Amino acid sequence: MRACDRLFGVTATAGLAVAFLAAIVLQALAIAQTWGARYWLAGGTAAVVVCVLALVRRRQRAWAAVAGLGIAGLAIAAARVFHLPTEPGPAMALALAVLVGSAVRALPPVPAGALAAGGLAVVGGAYLAARPQSSGASGVWMMNVAAWLGAVAGGLALRLLDERATATVERVRRDERLELARELHDVVAHHVTGMLIQAQAAHLVARKNPGQVTESLTEIEAAGTEALRAMRRVVGLLRDTEDAPPASAGPEELGVLVERFSRQGPPVRLRLPDESTAWPPEVTSTVYRIIRESLTNVARHAPHARSVTVTVDQNPSGVTVEVVDDAPPGPVRASHRGGYGLIGMRERVETLGGTLHTGPRPDTGWSVLATLPTQVGRPR
Repeated sequence: MRACDRLFGVTATAGLAVAFLAAIVLQALAIAQTWGARYWLAGGTAAVVVCVLALVRRRQRAWAAVAGLGIAGLAIAAARVFHLPTEPGPAMALALAVLVGSAVRALPPVPAGALAAGGLAVVGGAYLAARPQSSGASGVWMMNVAAWLGAVAGGLALRLLDERATATVERVRRDERLELARELHDVVAHHVTGMLIQAQAAHLVARKNPGQVTESLTEIEAAGTEALRAMRRVVGLLRDTEDAPPASAGPEELGVLVERFSRQGPPVRLRLPDESTAWPPEVTSTVYRIIRESLTNVARHAPHARSVTVTVDQNPSGVTVEVVDDAPPGPVRASHRGGYGLIGMRERVETLGGTLHTGPRPDTGWSVLATLPTQVGRPR
């Protein structure tokens, strides 16, 4: 627990203790003035015990509430037998309200409902025990009813807030898991695909010219080193450090990406805007990831492509990214409609308020076209 949370808890407990003390003093003075000084001892002792239970309730909410209600019930029964004031005083009412409200907030529905009913039974028992001595509902009894209603209503309200906070935390965690899953897919799919292509090429080279295998192995080693570096960037997302490295590269590294892909597959022609760009970080990383995933898909699903063209264009409304290849249509490419990479790509684009279109070109090849607004706001 953080220091501020501990400080808040200590402050709240201290404030509650002061309120209990004031209520006990008020109860003792009221009983001493109406019934006599010695009559406040029994009810005052029970009130002190229940107040202590309310102060230490956090670790055992259920048992503290059960014990508090039991002590209150015994105190009412004893007061009835010995002709003492039967209604729980302000200290007892406040302590029982804290115990019942805490139980309603934190416990499962069934035990929480049972304890709330127990609190109502204590209030009703106090009223029935006081009926022979009073002609109607007293102010003290009405105070106990108000305390019980406030405890149940407050407990339910805090329970609802806790459930909403828990749901928000779970949603954030789920989004983080999806983000990590997309990042892992992007890294693993891109680099491992390149290593696989290099290994296949090494087999072919070994049959014709064994002396050139070393060059292919060097490329595989370089791809493995880059994959390890990228994986370390992803692992950095899991660290709670402010100086963790960024999870992905920006468009300034597009040239390196294209050059590396061209060594493993068909040549890539890269077209970038003439003027310098100043896009938001989420846009720059998304542009890089779209191109990386598209080139990876070309290597995996269009091995017969002869060339690839990557175009990044900027206009007043945003950024346009298009990746096209000239691979002839085939059964593998025609059936390729998605996968985790495409799903993650589409989610990234739509989160930024953009659009993504993928599919075969009219003549030949495949096209990936994404538009991203540079003024990132709420997703559309």
